[in-house]
Parts: sequence; structure tokens; C-alpha cells
Amino acid sequence: MPLIVLLVLFVAEVTALVAVGSALGVLPTVLLFVGTSAAGAVLLRNQGRHTMAALREAQARHRAPGRELADGALGGVGALLMVLPGFVTDVVGLLLVLPPTRALVRPLLVTALARRVLVVPGPRTDRGVVLEGEVVATDDPAGIGRTPLERSARR
Repeated sequence: MPLIVLLVLFVAEVTALVAVGSALGVLPTVLLFVGTSAAGAVLLRNQGRHTMAALREAQARHRAPGRELADGALGGVGALLMVLPGFVTDVVGLLLVLPPTRALVRPLLVTALARRVLVVPGPRTDRGVVLEGEVVATDDPAGIGRTPLERSARR
């Protein structure tokens, strides 16, 4: 299946390259390739900084950074797709970098990850009834009825 997806992506990229190249010419197409890769590299660096700042802010406010992590992952993948050569990956990457379209994709990411995550139950807080008492050794008949402090004082 992944091989088929890569093959379809390759055909789409070549088709887009030929279409853009015939519409703009060779030199503008090459400049557009290089420009989108450079923009992707700058966006990748900025997305990393923005994500780290958002994570710090969430930590300072004592709340779970789920949204920040999802936005950071989507923005990072989008910027990485823009670094890769190809117009189809550039368009998909640009859609993932822009906050309005990223907000549309975020629920899909959360749903996909929720299917793959194994939920491990946390520690039990319901331990039942606690009975306080004292353990008395039955193999020591002299210690029956005495507290541990009294038994240790006699030895």
C-alpha cells in the first residue's frame, strides 16, 4: 500500500511540474522550486520556536499541551513537506502550516492517534477499607498481647 501511495504521489508531482513548467517556463519553475524549499526551511525553524514557546506557556499555566503538540506536529510536517521538492507536497505543506487549515486537520490527527494509542490505567485510588491493627507473631507466645515497643524493651 505505501508503495502505491508513493507511486501516485510521484505521478502527481511530475504532472504538476510539467503543468507549471509549461505555464511559467523553465527558469520561473526552477526559481519557484528553490523558493518554496527555502521558505519551508525558514518555516520549519520558526514552527519549532513557536511550538516550544507554546509548550512553555501551557506548562506555565499548568494545563495539558495537547493542542500545542498537535499544532507543532502539523506545522512541522507542513514545513518539512515544503522543503521537499515538488508542487503537490508544497501545497499540502502550506495547508498544514496555515493556522485556519491546520485547525481543520487537527481533529483528524487526534482521531487517528486515538485509534493507535494504548490506554494504560493509572494507579487505583479506591483501595477499599483500611483496617488499622497490629501484627502479633504466633510463634512467640511471650509476645502475645504486648505492643512491639514492650517486646523490644524486654529483649
